[in-house]
Order: sequence, then C-alpha cells, then structure tokens
Amino acid sequence: MKELQPINQNVLLEITEDNAPQTTASGIIIPDSAVEKQEVAKVVAISTIENAEIAPGDVVLYKKYAGTEIDFDGKKYLLLPYTEILSKVVETESI
Repeated sequence: MKELQPINQNVLLEITEDNAPQTTASGIIIPDSAVEKQEVAKVVAISTIENAEIAPGDVVLYKKYAGTEIDFDGKKYLLLPYTEILSKVVETESI
C-alpha cells in the first residue's frame, strides 16, 4: 500500500470538491474556472513538527493560493508548509 508522508514541516490536506454545477440566482451556470476554491480541508498527515497545534483528522483553514495540489490514488490532496495554516476549525456549543 502506498501513502504520502509529508516531510520538512509540511502538512498533507485532503481536498473535497463539490462537483455539482454552481448557478447564479437567475440560473446562469458558473464555469469551474470562475469558482473560487475553498480554503478549508481535512488534515491527512503532518511531518514531524514540534508542538504542532493540529493532528490528522482536524479541519483547518489555510491561506489562499498556498501549497501544491497533488492527485494521488484517485484523490486530490494539497501539500503545504505548516506555516500556511491559519486556524483550526472547531465545533463549539451554542450558548
């Protein structure tokens, strides 16, 4: 079995894409090239990083245009430096 293991303080994120065509309120179909990419993804693996604030399975928000997109075993991934991650998405209880 093959797997990707990030090195040099990089993080591997799994990108999920919504394949449904997007339309405007008036019904005009928006082409894929005009749709902005999401900036939230699930952490698959991290390299050896001392005091890392994330772990595999976490959902994170990362900088726009950060990292390198990779197709591996039919899935899309994003490999980016740990410093490009802006925040961790956490569930909280409503008050």
